Amino acid sequence: MLYLALMSGDSAPIYDDKAHVRGNLDLTNAEWQRAAEPGADPDGEYVEIAFVEHTDGVTYTAMRNSKHPDGTILVFTPSEWDAFVQGVRAGEFDEPW
Repeated sequence: MLYLALMSGDSAPIYDDKAHVRGNLDLTNAEWQRAAEPGADPDGEYVEIAFVEHTDGVTYTAMRNSKHPDGTILVFTPSEWDAFVQGVRAGEFDEPW
């Protein structure tokens, strides 16, 4: 997890437990899974995820935009991914009505 705290305009030390992974996660053979409803437009814009094992023995979750596969890729630790999935299930990311 990446922690950042602001106190009186000063920033606290940053704890980044993915520093050793950043730029070193081999996505060459990643098997991307597309999150799409059955019957959805195959040319649409979707979230894609891949579970990728790193040399540290940890399996990270990579996430990208299907329309921009060479663009930004988010990387989650197992605990970050679990928290994200729990938030999705709890409706934390639902748009307000």
